[in-house]
Formats: sequence, C-alpha cells, structure tokens
Amino acid sequence: MPRAESRFSVRAVRATTSDGRPRSADKSERILRAAIRVFARKGFYAARVSDIARAAGVADGTIYLYFRNKEHVLVRIFEDRLGKLLDVLRARLVALPTVEERVRAVVVTQLGLLEDQRDLAEVVTVNMRQSSRLLRRYAAPLFQRYLDLVAAVFAEGQQAGRIRSDLSPRVAARALWGALDGLALTWALADGDPARLRRAADQLAELVLRGALSPAPREPVLDTSRRGA
Repeated sequence: MPRAESRFSVRAVRATTSDGRPRSADKSERILRAAIRVFARKGFYAARVSDIARAAGVADGTIYLYFRNKEHVLVRIFEDRLGKLLDVLRARLVALPTVEERVRAVVVTQLGLLEDQRDLAEVVTVNMRQSSRLLRRYAAPLFQRYLDLVAAVFAEGQQAGRIRSDLSPRVAARALWGALDGLALTWALADGDPARLRRAADQLAELVLRGALSPAPREPVLDTSRRGA
C-alpha cells in the first residue's frame, strides 16, 4: 500500500487560484499585463479602471466582463503570478535530489521570474501591501500553499539529516519569503538591473543554507602525544 504523503511534502502541494477559477485566456491576460503597468506607474489607489482599459486597448466595460472591480484585478495579478510560480517550483523541486539544490531552486526561480518584470515586482511588493484587507481575504489561501511547499523542502531536509532538527520548517519558509520579498522590493525601486538580482539570489541562497544546514560531524581527534613512547 503506498505511503500517504504528509502535509510537508513537495509532491503533495498543489497550486490553484483561491477562488477555484481557471485562468482566463488572451484578453484577460492582456488586461492583467496592462494593469501591472498602470499600477506600477500610478500606484493602486490613483489608478482607474479606465486607465487599465486604455492601456489594454479595450473598452472600459470589457474590464467588467473579466473582473468585478479594480481590487479584483490586483488580487488576480497576485493569484495568477504566484500560482504560476508554484507550478514552476513544484515541477523543478521534485526533480532535485538534495535540500541544497531545492533551496537554491526556490531562491533562483522566484527572483529569476522577475528579471524582466520590474513592474510586476513593484506591484506585488508595494501595491499589495497597501491593502491588508485584500491580503487577508484573497491572497492568504494561495500564500499558505506557497509556505506549505517551501516548508516541505526544509522538513524533507530534516528527515534526510541535512537540516537542523531545531529549525521550524514553517518559520524557515516565512523567513525565506520575507527575504525574497525584501530583495524584490529594493530591486524594483532601484535600478532594476537583472545582473544585480542574480547576484543577490546567489548570496541569499548561500546565507540561508549556512544557517539551516546541520553542522558536519566532527572527526575524532587522535592523541598522538604518546606515540613511540
């Protein structure tokens, strides 16, 4: 009988939108891309639905065929992009045999997907912070699935004896998200240089692994002072 997968299992975590809806086709994606540009340029509260429609090249009323309001557009940006990140991570993580490779994959993938999407980085890190209500009501369920996935990486590393046993997988997952979010925020608000983001990814992965890995067992020290006596 196959073993049931635990809560902290990379294979057990699934990525779906929080409202269970399938991701829409071309026009919906075009609106989301336009909204990212508008929110990054004007800010969420200053932007209007008509601004998004103009940037997407559609009539104002078309927006409401796909989204309930401006807030719904912002939530769908977060859901869609985080959902796609989860899809990519799950596909990559199950193919990697060691926790070291998996932690590096989380860092490099999450930041790498933003390399040519500075506007998206700004919208996700800045605009979503402007409404804690939206975060709690809509973004939280998908964010919990992200935490489950990353916590599974650390938990499975503990089972293999590679991650410190005193480390909470959930705390490690939250800390890693916070570090990645902070790097994306400062990068988006600075020059947006992709090379700088890649260097930051390498350094963060090294920092996390140095703190999380179990210390290597020490070799016994032989007393050679009496040899030949």
